[in-house]
Amino acid sequence: MANVSALVGAAAAGDQDAWNGLVARFDALVWAVARAHRLSPADAADVVQTTWLRLVEHLDRLDDPERVGAWLATTARRESYKALRQAGRQVPAPPDEIPAPVNTTGLDARLLASERDRALWQAFAGLDPDCQALLRMLVADPTPSYEEISEALDRPIGSIGPTRARCLEKLRLRAAAGGLSREAGTSIG
Repeated sequence: MANVSALVGAAAAGDQDAWNGLVARFDALVWAVARAHRLSPADAADVVQTTWLRLVEHLDRLDDPERVGAWLATTARRESYKALRQAGRQVPAPPDEIPAPVNTTGLDARLLASERDRALWQAFAGLDPDCQALLRMLVADPTPSYEEISEALDRPIGSIGPTRARCLEKLRLRAAAGGLSREAGTSIG
């Protein structure tokens, strides 16, 4: 994969393949930041679209093209805050809107997986918003760097690992209280 500065430079010069490379590399990060703010699916899509539009508008004026990921994370965070202010409230995605895994077989397996997923999402919903935002960022594909997470969540890089551990422990405890265990096929962390 081309280095980020080269992609930014080529995209600023109008190279569609370079632009596609930037989108492929950073779209999951932008989506993770929007979803971390518990926006509705429509609002999250608007934030993602607006974030990419802002990059188009500023592509040739970035101070440090190598840090375009952090720039995108910061812009997505600001656009998310703007969307929240305009909406006047947060609307979390209901657990039943989360797609069920497609690799299960048989009615019993699907039912058990559905119950497990519902219980896990209920445990996740019981976490504080900061833990939810951090864990959502950490499971984005591709996983953003700690620098990008730091920018997106406005927290020191050194606090991300310890906070992740505390959040996962809280999730484990909530999941166990909800009847989930590692033996039930749920692995947290």
